[in-house]
Amino acid sequence: MAIKLKSPWRKQLIKKVFIANRGEIAVRIIRTLRAMGIRSVLGASECDEVSLAAKLADEVFPLGGNTALESYLDIEKVVTAAASSECQAVHPGYGFLSERPEFVQACQKAGLIFLGPSPKAMRRLGNKVEAKMMAEQLGVPLVPGHFKPGASQEVLKSAACQIGFPILLKASAGGGGRGMRQVASQDDFDQQFVAARDEAVRSFGDGELMVEKLVAKPRHIEVQIAADHHGGIYALYERECSLQRRRQKVVEEAGAVLAGFGENIWPKMRDSAVKMIQGADYQGVATAEFLVDEDTHEFYFLEVNARLQVEHPVTELVTGLDLVRIQIEIADQVPIEVDHLITSGNRDGLRGHAIEFRIIAEDPSNGFMPSIGKIECFAPPTGPGIRVDSGFQTGDEVSRYYDSLLAKLIVFGKTRQEALERSSAALKDFHILGVHTNIPYLLGILENPDFQRGKFDVNWLEAEFGGWQSKVEIPEQAGLLISSMKSRANLDPANLSAQGSRWPTWNKPQTSA
Repeated sequence: MAIKLKSPWRKQLIKKVFIANRGEIAVRIIRTLRAMGIRSVLGASECDEVSLAAKLADEVFPLGGNTALESYLDIEKVVTAAASSECQAVHPGYGFLSERPEFVQACQKAGLIFLGPSPKAMRRLGNKVEAKMMAEQLGVPLVPGHFKPGASQEVLKSAACQIGFPILLKASAGGGGRGMRQVASQDDFDQQFVAARDEAVRSFGDGELMVEKLVAKPRHIEVQIAADHHGGIYALYERECSLQRRRQKVVEEAGAVLAGFGENIWPKMRDSAVKMIQGADYQGVATAEFLVDEDTHEFYFLEVNARLQVEHPVTELVTGLDLVRIQIEIADQVPIEVDHLITSGNRDGLRGHAIEFRIIAEDPSNGFMPSIGKIECFAPPTGPGIRVDSGFQTGDEVSRYYDSLLAKLIVFGKTRQEALERSSAALKDFHILGVHTNIPYLLGILENPDFQRGKFDVNWLEAEFGGWQSKVEIPEQAGLLISSMKSRANLDPANLSAQGSRWPTWNKPQTSA
């Protein structure tokens, strides 16, 4: 047993939580709050007032507007809503205001508990330049680069020449691949600098950049941390996040797939992650991210995300922990109680292997164009080791205003091979009609021999699947299904995309005359 669960009816400071988010993460938070006997209040934009999260929440507080700027990113509106609904705490989820120190301060000023770190710790870790300088002071390995704040274009160009090309330009204040450019030679530097700076300004309101050496075969591996107010800092193992498209994660696993990771890399990476959290005087859950050179097995610190990660469910499945519950207990000043195998970093504390697939409303065979519209059928898979986190159900609209993540399929097995086998069956049994999805693309990744052997790095997905096209044609049974749906619901089959367990998945269904 990985954690000693207390009674959900114990005396709590937090009895009511305002959720400043939407979609699957809002649903995810609501379910834990319900299990702990804590009431939930969902702040909702106009188009989210009829969402699954709104139906599950104990209360819904209309934020007005449809865009993020009109609702979830309006600090004054969110704080006022939380205080007016008599909540004791605010959960930011991920994205939106989750890493904005000014939001934390506004919550504190209103007498609200922010379910996350202090503004000071968030600032120190949120700025990549400051975080790297702290890592350097603590002796945490860093990729060779120039991280000092206020560096001009010429200073960074000179540093790049000294480091040696290829290099990577990165926004100091950002993440998610925005404000990031690879530079192959000195001749390309100025053009890529301007492009990275302009994108950083648009995305984060801050154009400051830094430069670092480009690792040839990088693996992206991150460590989940939980730190309480009693000096307890625990590394809850690692996640393999190397499968990325345009710097956005697509598939994540726990634990790492890199051969020899547990014996050779894990102890030092675990210690480095704990050092960063200690150095920032951080309380809450956080993720320390690292690059690992596949050839040399050297690892380098990237950044710390001061919030819950999208991929946190794989950690929950391999540890038996509830990270949202831990966030609330930390805020309630409760010491974290974790199995001694986990606290000691012993690999025997891992219960098995977990894989997460991000199910996105997009058309991979058409340049990954977003797909919006009504979901005519949403039927996720079920079975041993299968978990689906989603904010959608049949009849919901996929809005053009927000991220196109429909669901997260998380699959657990005692071994990676068992998790892979269950993943294949689960993806084929994920039925979605009404919008295109990336499920066929995910199946293509899953069935690739290199992926199955764990032979990939951060660049692998773009190189191997850059011009991906589905080779599967719609079978007769599916055509009959769509024709039947069209006659009943007056639907245009050209706008439908479906996945089924009795036949392979497809991208652009067409019915015969």
